[in-house]
Amino acid sequence: MKLHRRIPAVIATALFLGASVLTGTASAATTEAASGYVALGDSYSSGVGAGDYGDSGDCKRSANAYPELWNKANSPASFDFTACSGATTENVLSSQMGPLNDSTGLVSISIGGNDAGFADAMTTCVTQGEGACLERMEEAKGYLTGTLPGKLDGVYSAIKDKAPNAQVVVLGYPRFYELDGGCTVGLSEKSRAAINATADVLSDVTSERAGAHGFDYGDTRSTFSGHEICSSDEWLHSVTFPIGDSYHPTAAGQSGGYLPVLESHA
Repeated sequence: MKLHRRIPAVIATALFLGASVLTGTASAATTEAASGYVALGDSYSSGVGAGDYGDSGDCKRSANAYPELWNKANSPASFDFTACSGATTENVLSSQMGPLNDSTGLVSISIGGNDAGFADAMTTCVTQGEGACLERMEEAKGYLTGTLPGKLDGVYSAIKDKAPNAQVVVLGYPRFYELDGGCTVGLSEKSRAAINATADVLSDVTSERAGAHGFDYGDTRSTFSGHEICSSDEWLHSVTFPIGDSYHPTAAGQSGGYLPVLESHA
């Protein structure tokens, strides 16, 4: 008899627990549905080199950029695309973070290359020869290991403060050149190797600082492997016109090199 008396209580408990699970699931779904996506960063996030910039002016936000592609595929509750060509860590802090809030569910960002003067370094390599290129790349490495970590920390801390509930994916940069490839003119093999090595330092520093803040790091070097400049299927512009597209991903680089990396972490 005691056992029979306990059966209703057991059933009631099970129903209560089931209701709690369903309520929790519904709450999680509601939170997810209410979340938004904010895309921060520099020209690699804005989509320079991928064309179709609409009315975004000098920021050159491309309809073919990985943030736009992810937005179209996933339809988040809101989408704010503030990444801008030429942006540094200071620019992100001063002019890109307005949309971040408690309901932001996803943040993506690529930043750091402009702080290190990578565009200027590439110009040096193209215009001044091997010796100047190797020297400029060593200078860039010094900045990347000595100064950039603190600047990245400032940006990442601000993101966490403003969007405490967000999944943050920090996207890296690809290597620029396929070595021992089909390049017979232009930069020397030593210059190309030095550029790749500097890009690796940038990736390593960015990955380490992102991890220190609990963020995911999206390494694009693997997805761009076999698609660097000098490969048979380039997803990066070499020196080209318009000149600002140089050393930036093509539309294929955004969809094939960056989007899958974001998707694997988002």
